Amino acid sequence: MAEVLFYHLTATPLDRTLPDLLEKSLARGWRVLLRCGTQEGLAALDRALWAYRDDSFLPHGPASAADPDRQPVLLTLGAENANAAEVLMLVEGARATVAEMSSFFRVCLLFDGGDAAAVEAARAVWREVAAAGLTAVYWAQEDARWVRKAVAGG
Repeated sequence: MAEVLFYHLTATPLDRTLPDLLEKSLARGWRVLLRCGTQEGLAALDRALWAYRDDSFLPHGPASAADPDRQPVLLTLGAENANAAEVLMLVEGARATVAEMSSFFRVCLLFDGGDAAAVEAARAVWREVAAAGLTAVYWAQEDARWVRKAVAGG
């Protein structure tokens, strides 16, 4: 059964938080489907993942590229899971149904704490996930680190 992790970004922007989460997933041997809410956001994340650190490489590519099934991290706007990912990451307003979330081992929803609409949308997803019986875990940033604040469902 899927575990849905909610990351409330307040101290660190998405382009600095996301690479760490992706690296941790890849280190566990998981493939990631990274779904973005806008084409502009997807292109910006693609650029950021190539240049986020000089001493590291995060293997990734867009779903529109050749051989998307070979990408450890597949960037997409759509619902396809061409790389057979175990982890779904939702950023910049991207959404998934609870049924779709259930098909992944882990789902990470990252949302901007400075955007009231994004916070309310995350709360709505939290309620849906908990009502469906999936485990929902809320993570908040405190003193530049992640702190587990709440768990529901499961």
